[in-house]
Amino acid sequence: MFGIFASPARKLRQSAAHWLELADKVLHFRRDILPPAEVAELQAQTAAVRRLLKEKAETAKLKLGLESLEEILRRTGGLHYPKSSLVENVEFFLVAAIVILGIRTYFVQPFKIPTNSMWPTYYGMTAENFVPGRSEAPGPVRQVLRLAAFGAQRRAAVAPQAGEVSADFISTGNGVAMAYTVKRGRNWFIIPTQVREYTFYVDGVPATVSVPLDFHDFDRVVVETFFGDRKQFANHLRTLERSGRPLAQSTLTLNAQQGLRAPAYRVPLGRQVSEDEAIVRFDILTGDQLFVDRMSYHFVRPAVGQGFVFRTGQIPGIGQEQYYIKRLVGVPGDTLEIRDFTLYRNGAPITGSIAFEKNAQQADGYVGYRNYRDLAEGLTMTVPTASYLALGDNSANSEDGRSWGYVPAKETVGRPLFIYYPFTKRWGPAR
Repeated sequence: MFGIFASPARKLRQSAAHWLELADKVLHFRRDILPPAEVAELQAQTAAVRRLLKEKAETAKLKLGLESLEEILRRTGGLHYPKSSLVENVEFFLVAAIVILGIRTYFVQPFKIPTNSMWPTYYGMTAENFVPGRSEAPGPVRQVLRLAAFGAQRRAAVAPQAGEVSADFISTGNGVAMAYTVKRGRNWFIIPTQVREYTFYVDGVPATVSVPLDFHDFDRVVVETFFGDRKQFANHLRTLERSGRPLAQSTLTLNAQQGLRAPAYRVPLGRQVSEDEAIVRFDILTGDQLFVDRMSYHFVRPAVGQGFVFRTGQIPGIGQEQYYIKRLVGVPGDTLEIRDFTLYRNGAPITGSIAFEKNAQQADGYVGYRNYRDLAEGLTMTVPTASYLALGDNSANSEDGRSWGYVPAKETVGRPLFIYYPFTKRWGPAR
């Protein structure tokens, strides 16, 4: 750091150390193809410079020794001499990449929580809504700081003209949701990905906004922006129904690749906007990013109550090769059942994690376990040999073992260790 203040003699000694390192590399990599005489000459001159350094020889002698060593390296170095800074940087990054890949494969792997199936233990991508006309969005400086601290990325749909806002809505298993189209997009403007594109209409003219495919908080933004809460949205739909005002109907292609289509209704949202006014405006906050321990499951079995990371490619109900994180609730031989928001393991309320207790009490944001599919009311699941059962902490909004079954033991990856990003109150050891 303070090399600019070093004396000429000290700088020469530092340079000599680098020359000796290069000479050793040339000797190790090329001694089998160099003539014996050149090998002996290189060894002798390397030893001479090393002796001058050890004896703290005067600057003139050391400089002569280095000039002699450089002359030998020019004849014997091959591709190793002369070496550009570009080659040195490439070597450094290749070695660093190999080390990082080794650590990631065998010891610790970074993992990003994409959805809110484990909320409120772990957060997936969520929206911070800035309702136009009611709340002020952060300016450019704060936005940069929020990007660094929380991964916050701004999204907005802007009115192309003045008029009344409407949007297409579809029926889902959880009620009514705004329609979308899955399209190709770019992550950080470079990496190909898929996005959901939502479209508003201002007197029939479209205004779009795109979000990541795994982002599932958009409907909350829409409801908060136009109605305040779900109850007011439901009242709005009932008012439209009683008024007898006909709603335009269509069949939309939500995902062409999967052949997913759905009937939709064009719903007026009860708000007039001006040209260039924001229709919706929000920041997407990144999901929790954590380190996963890949080592311990090679020596100890996963324990009930642990956060549980696994691959999905061999799970018939999923099929696609991804990494999921849920909470481990059953090991081979366990029988699971859900009654009154409580998960029962082998006939007793499950223990092993504070998330189990809070779900049973429906406390601190935990919604309680919900009967669903293979764990519908009155049904039980018994974990087979060499398998595990994993459920999400956010049971009302989690596709988990209740719908796609058991995790093969060979697909286990590890347990979460530490939330390293974003810098929120959840930063620290994983639960």
